[in-house]
Amino acid sequence: MALSDSDLRILRELARDGRQTNAELADKVGLSASQCWQRLRRLENSGVIKGYGARIDHDALGVPETVLLELAMERNEGIEVEAVCETLARLPEVLEVRMTTGDFDIFAKLAVSGTRGYERFLRERLYKIKGIRQSRSSFSLRCYKDEISVVP
Repeated sequence: MALSDSDLRILRELARDGRQTNAELADKVGLSASQCWQRLRRLENSGVIKGYGARIDHDALGVPETVLLELAMERNEGIEVEAVCETLARLPEVLEVRMTTGDFDIFAKLAVSGTRGYERFLRERLYKIKGIRQSRSSFSLRCYKDEISVVP
């Protein structure tokens, strides 16, 4: 689907604030409310807009630490990387899972309650997944940018 300048303005504005009314959005992107609503529905129906959500403060939920986890899979055990990715994606601590290239096959981003919470994740969840050959993890010290989407 080809995106117009108006579509891109709508997407940029929604990425900044997804809760604004259609009238507010239309005013900010320079369209009538009707035109804006029609474009918004087209962007949603075509799948360009996948959904809407709230950004949650993990500190308030008791899981303030972010762990970046890389996993390398055994090649000869017949374990599909995709199946492990799907298993990880179902775990509540896991915020993001990606199949990757390079030395590691999978990247995952977790929200945990410190080192003890991470140890519990490892013991009770990760170590029970078959086929993982190696893992490497890093605790994020500070986040400088945390965007959900990019609009060119």
